[in-house]
Amino acid sequence: MKKYDPFENVQTVMEQAAILGKIDRRMFEIIKNPQRETKVYLPVEMDDGSIRVFDGYRVQHSNIRGPFKGGIRYHQNCDLNEIKALATWMSLKCAVANIPYGGAKGGIQVDPSTLSKRELCRLTRRYTYAIEPLIGADKDIPAPDVNTNAQTMAWVLDTYSMLHGKPCPGVVTGKPVELGGSRGRASATGRGVVIATQLALKTNGVDSLDGVKVAVQGMGNVGANAARIFCHRNACVVALSDVSGGIYCESGLDADAVSAFLEEGHLLKDYQAEGVSHISNTELLTCDVLVPAALENQINAEVAEQLRCRYIVEGANGPTTVEADAILEQRGITLIPDIFANSGGVIVSYFEWVQNIQELTWERSQVNEMLEKLMTASFGELLEERKKTACSYRMAA
Repeated sequence: MKKYDPFENVQTVMEQAAILGKIDRRMFEIIKNPQRETKVYLPVEMDDGSIRVFDGYRVQHSNIRGPFKGGIRYHQNCDLNEIKALATWMSLKCAVANIPYGGAKGGIQVDPSTLSKRELCRLTRRYTYAIEPLIGADKDIPAPDVNTNAQTMAWVLDTYSMLHGKPCPGVVTGKPVELGGSRGRASATGRGVVIATQLALKTNGVDSLDGVKVAVQGMGNVGANAARIFCHRNACVVALSDVSGGIYCESGLDADAVSAFLEEGHLLKDYQAEGVSHISNTELLTCDVLVPAALENQINAEVAEQLRCRYIVEGANGPTTVEADAILEQRGITLIPDIFANSGGVIVSYFEWVQNIQELTWERSQVNEMLEKLMTASFGELLEERKKTACSYRMAA
């Protein structure tokens, strides 16, 4: 069986869209490949005095529309092809959201759960030192991604500022509010997934989330925040899963309680509550909306044949393969693509960057309101494109 290649996947989708949208072939050739791929080797002293060398990456796909923008992920399976795919998706995502950024992505091949906090700090600082010539508030602005957070961004900001001899808050987004971060940034990607779901349902005459059955795969930042916000908007979250397995409750799970349990360092396999049963990660449940919010390549052709949902709203980047896309379309399952559905994070990152440049602070309510406004306008453009080209939401995006 051929190994899944995320970069090949994104190029195939772009190729299909270019043909469908009659895009100038010369333009397509320009954006087909990244502008720059950087690999760095990161020697780090471990707590026991030994030295370990980690592979790090920063891929800059396109700055045609503005500075490069994209997260940094820490994962043991991180490789150059994955980072290239993610950087490309970022360019597309910023264009769909209509914000003045191009796409980039960074990563380190490491299982962060095997490192102490001090080792992670040293690794992050070494990585920042290695990519410092590439990044900057008007060049390339990193942000958190899988297994990184506001603390990681604080280390990047501190290291970069030390190298430049002055505070440089605009170099990263997703940092702590105390260091110039934006209110509402931590939950922005999950909130965007909920907004995308509401907009999709509305096109089919469903005006509220009341009683809509939702299953969320992945309980990292995106999945956990989406699950909580779905609950707060009266949706019925019937299933949640993480790396250890899944939980199911027909009458609905308490996403706030589950999130609090996970934040204490537990896994879902250990979660107990009345009416909650344990399921495997691959068990496919009947629901209205499925949110894949883990990693790429989760919905392949085999899974797509068996899914029992009406909508898929992609919280993760690239969770669905090209083959699965065709099957879902054939089966009449509506898919809201990643480059629109999870754009909430980069939109609020843009707001954070604007606040840093202008030395302003906005209230959370203002940030959330602007996010909803921007995503609604973007969805309107997708609907227009769908009508014009008679295609799927992914192709329209």
